[in-house]
Amino acid sequence: MNAIVSLEGVCKAYGTGRDQTQVLSDINLTIAEGEFVAIVGFSGSGKSTLINTISGLVKPDSGRVLKQGQPITGPGPDRGMVFQSYSLMPWLTVYGNIALSVNQIFKRWSKAQRHAHVLKYVEMVNLTPALHKRPAELSGGMRQRVSVARALAASPDILLLDEPLSALDALTRANLQDEILRIWEEDRKTVILITNDVDEGLLMADRIIPLNPGPNATFGPEFVVDLPRPRDRTNIHNNPRFQSLRHDVTRYLMDIGIEKGTDSAVTVVLPDVRPNTSNDYRRDTSALKPPMDDLGDPRYLEFSKLSKIYPSPKGPVTVVKEFDLKVKKGEFISLIGHSGCGKSTVLSMTAGLNRINGGGIILDGREIATAGPDRAVVFQAPSLFSHMTAFENVALGVNEVYPHASQSERDDIVEYYLVRVGLGDSLHKKAAGLSNGMKQRVGIARAFALSPKLLLLDEPFGMLDSLTRWELQEVLMEVWDRAKLTAIMVTHDVDEAILLADRVVMMTNGPEAQVGKVMDVNLPHPRSRKALLEHPDYYDLRGEVLSFLAECDKGH
Repeated sequence: MNAIVSLEGVCKAYGTGRDQTQVLSDINLTIAEGEFVAIVGFSGSGKSTLINTISGLVKPDSGRVLKQGQPITGPGPDRGMVFQSYSLMPWLTVYGNIALSVNQIFKRWSKAQRHAHVLKYVEMVNLTPALHKRPAELSGGMRQRVSVARALAASPDILLLDEPLSALDALTRANLQDEILRIWEEDRKTVILITNDVDEGLLMADRIIPLNPGPNATFGPEFVVDLPRPRDRTNIHNNPRFQSLRHDVTRYLMDIGIEKGTDSAVTVVLPDVRPNTSNDYRRDTSALKPPMDDLGDPRYLEFSKLSKIYPSPKGPVTVVKEFDLKVKKGEFISLIGHSGCGKSTVLSMTAGLNRINGGGIILDGREIATAGPDRAVVFQAPSLFSHMTAFENVALGVNEVYPHASQSERDDIVEYYLVRVGLGDSLHKKAAGLSNGMKQRVGIARAFALSPKLLLLDEPFGMLDSLTRWELQEVLMEVWDRAKLTAIMVTHDVDEAILLADRVVMMTNGPEAQVGKVMDVNLPHPRSRKALLEHPDYYDLRGEVLSFLAECDKGH
């Protein structure tokens, strides 16, 4: 096949003088016409800069970017771009957003031709029922379909996808992956996909090419995805070649990942003080922390016929119906299911942030009725006070649950957990100046510092890139293993659920969602992602969860 895109010795830097950062260094790449290539890497590796040089939005400092042998000097309709954010005109309808590019590119066509062309691509992405809706009336997945349709309607030779699905939930993401693959099969456009999801690359691409982390980012070895098409996402994980490729790509990315980790030298000792949320806490007796000799209590946390009803224009809707579960003290539970199945609703009721309509929740012998410091919550977006430092944000909670401790003991508790999550050098930085990953570390440190009876995690890593997510999963496992807190985590990520949990609780689709299946994860602690990939039971466990989710899809 003929080469449609070539990059020859491409280099790109930002800034000047001592502040200059070399982002891309000596990038060489050839892509054949009709090929589907996935470029994988972590945030900050230069993936977006790379694809922007191909689109013509960024000019390289040296080297050449060629399309069919001719230099690319700027953007053009022959290259359709779909960004991570939707970039739609909010005042225009679905039809209007797509027609905007069609009318600009195909000015010589008749009005009827342009109209038919727009309708063709609206139908191609299954948006005909939403033809006259504006972006504000659409879900995130539907907005991204508009972006894909708009790019395709320009009839480009090359489709450039810059992490277009990363902000979507798992089910919507899977549906859009299928849409893109179906369109690619029909039109055989050349597609370059930027992603940090190895599974996405294996499902969709002909080749996976890692971009090593910047500065001075270079390409790693390419991996040819020689899996037969069409590729069924439910069954493909049983394919030995898929498992081998997945192992090799993931191991390579982990090996080249910048090892930020946690601080190796923890000089602060955690004081032996008990929070005032403990049953055995007494203000007039010793504040020393007793040993946790009741670990494994089989009914430490009990959900009994838990139900939640929301009003709607068509009458009351039961979102969660008679959710039953018993959790041991010190156990880590992953709660998984498709969007809308009520996972976060169960978590918010457990936190005391959402009223219970039926049944009840018992924690350590007491019924949950309101929010309290005995339950710490880590949300997807950490709720920090931006004008306060990392230390001050954690100290707010510590001062409330350790009023009997000395100031130095409280300071040691705050510093201990911030150091544990890798923020020893950022204790006194304002939250506003921290990256998303660092903010989430503060949220995790704050939750653990409260020494809660129950740790609740609502997709805490969902908005982070792969490297940061992997790092924080390691941090969470390490700190949880030390503290032996009882924990429940809501997640869409099957691998995350298996990696972290003692049991994976799978919920049926809503409305009237219930516990559909509970899977024991009998893998030894402490765990690592590398060891998990090589464990003989890993793909059986993964297959069990994927099969359940696939059955939920069929009944959706």
